[in-house]
Amino acid sequence: MIPRLVILLLVTVGYLLLLRSGPGPSAADWGFALATVALGLFGAVRPLATALGQAALLLAADAYGGSFAHGPAAVVKYIAGFSLLELAVRRPWPRALIGAAALTAVYVVHTADGMPAELPSLLYRVAVTVAGPLLLGGAIRATRQSAWHARKRAEEERHSHELRVRAARVAERTAIARELHDLVAHHVSSMVLRAGVARHTLPVTDERVTAVLDDLHTTGTAALTDLRRLVAVLRDPEQVPGDGGEAPPVNPGGLPAALHTVVEHGRRTGLDVEESTDPETGRLDAVRGLAVLRLVQEGLANVAQHAGPSAHAVVSVEMTGSGAVRLDIRDDGPVRGEDRTVPAPPGTGLGLVGMRERVRLLGGSLRAGPAGGGWHLTAVLPAGPASLDGGPARPGGVRAGASHEDHENHEEGVRP
Repeated sequence: MIPRLVILLLVTVGYLLLLRSGPGPSAADWGFALATVALGLFGAVRPLATALGQAALLLAADAYGGSFAHGPAAVVKYIAGFSLLELAVRRPWPRALIGAAALTAVYVVHTADGMPAELPSLLYRVAVTVAGPLLLGGAIRATRQSAWHARKRAEEERHSHELRVRAARVAERTAIARELHDLVAHHVSSMVLRAGVARHTLPVTDERVTAVLDDLHTTGTAALTDLRRLVAVLRDPEQVPGDGGEAPPVNPGGLPAALHTVVEHGRRTGLDVEESTDPETGRLDAVRGLAVLRLVQEGLANVAQHAGPSAHAVVSVEMTGSGAVRLDIRDDGPVRGEDRTVPAPPGTGLGLVGMRERVRLLGGSLRAGPAGGGWHLTAVLPAGPASLDGGPARPGGVRAGASHEDHENHEEGVRP
């Protein structure tokens, strides 16, 4: 209300005191000026009624003063044009055209006696004070509507992307929970059972051996309970049902062979893959071994989808001095001259989300981003308590001595 009042007062007072030629403003001039300003204050809530009222006031001022160049009508016509502009901004075209027709009718009445000599003057006034505000207001309204629709679409897309990301994370957690249950829980249950059987069936007379067996059985039972609790936290079977497409478990020591099988599968699809696998990766526990296998599978699928089925890729899996495992997958981008007339299926953008979720839950880090015209993915999984190399681990699953760079999470890009 205040900004509108300031604009209206500046227009009226400025015209009456600075631009008006001849003698100073009369009482009638000030009266019509105050009336048009007061009427203009309602333009925000009743724009059509305000525009029609301004047209009627302009007609009355014209009848009183007899000229649009001097007298009360001179200031009213400016505010009437402003009200028409505001009507075009705030209301649809049909209502704006009603206001424009009313204002045009006033100009026609004013020039009726001088026709046809006054026709050019009439057309000019209508173009400047009617068509101009009408078109400008319509453009402002269209721009506002376009911006509103763009914001709405962006909000819907953001919400949809959040739902897809959330679903991908839940799916990855469910898969990890299933793998923990199938791999680790099975082995822990077997150890607890064997310790209990040994405690009650073997003829052990040494109390120290008996105490060790009892402690092993108690600790194993507690670990199994904690593991089941962790699986329950990770799993959400109602929202993300299993699809039956999980990778098979990795047997202890069998990770290098499993990785070679995955690489060979990529080669059979047309990829030119160079493989470098550290034999020491065979000492990884089943959980981290399966994570590495999944990362390689998803990484090569990403190469085939975005760089093309005949792209060149390098896969490197090696153990670091701290006992962590480092995975690098690099491609050179699309092959020059390759026929891509059949486009690759559109990606969901969730492959990296799932990989990051899996790596994060294991306490590792993942980097992905463009490099040298292609794409470079690096993942580091720290050595955890379940690793077979026997070294101590810090809380949180990161081995003591691992560098900060090995397990700091960086997200440098998402492949389109």
